[in-house]
Amino acid sequence: MEQTDLRAPTVTAAVRPVTPQQRAARAARNGGAPTLEFAERVPYDAYVRASTLHQLQQPLSDDPGEMSFLMVSQIMELYFGLTCHELRQAQRELRANRIWDALPPLRRAALHIEGLNAAWQGLRWMTPADFNRFRNLLGEGSGFQSAMYRHLEFLLGLRDPALIRPFRRQTEVYAELTATLAAPSLWDDVVALLARRGFDLPAELLDRDVAVEHEPHPAVEAAWVRIYADGGPDNHLRLLGEALTEVAERFGDWRWHHIKAVQRTMGAKVGSGGSAGLAWLQRSMARVVFPELWSARTAM
Repeated sequence: MEQTDLRAPTVTAAVRPVTPQQRAARAARNGGAPTLEFAERVPYDAYVRASTLHQLQQPLSDDPGEMSFLMVSQIMELYFGLTCHELRQAQRELRANRIWDALPPLRRAALHIEGLNAAWQGLRWMTPADFNRFRNLLGEGSGFQSAMYRHLEFLLGLRDPALIRPFRRQTEVYAELTATLAAPSLWDDVVALLARRGFDLPAELLDRDVAVEHEPHPAVEAAWVRIYADGGPDNHLRLLGEALTEVAERFGDWRWHHIKAVQRTMGAKVGSGGSAGLAWLQRSMARVVFPELWSARTAM
């Protein structure tokens, strides 16, 4: 079972394919001006669902700053889903041994995480006093409870089965998280690819329980040292390593920005979801994404 986190928009009567010839003819009729009359819903809104998106912000207070907090959180959720979409595509390509085709979705994923990092800038104005004006209204609500962020962590190889427990009463969400946890992570797929390419990796590494977080292994590190020794343009595994490094580095930046945002807005207070807040985030950041890609650089 694979979660479909992004679905193609439903084609409605207001969204019809237009050929280049039709587009040119319409432009000629309009004298170069945009089309201003439509029989039904504006096609842009029918495709993007902008009117729906702009109805999803429902602040809990009259504080004007809460809208920034709410909307930036929603933007991050969209980026989590988009990044998961790209990583799943990369997994499909790697499982089919199409390394070259796995590179574009990985590069897009790194750029999407840059978008995530940029989203933090929209909250740099927030002091503890600003946050405290509406924080209590959030109750136990916390970013810690983001299901899509858990999908992203699981896909990147950061796995803790206990973290899906909050979703047990949301049966569909829980089932999707369980499926992601039970399936190989992106790093598991990379390790399996290395084995298929002839690198000597032990069976216990390849046949392990993928629901458990990967432990760094010297054989995987040695494989990457060998891969990077070949700087030729046809070494697609080296290009894969660099694309993965970009994803891991950008994700590490996002976690660091998260820590700084928490320090700025609430210091070392207990988190809204019951965690230790700042201390929890600092411990979480110590878990490295794609660990052997980093440790191998010492031996290169």
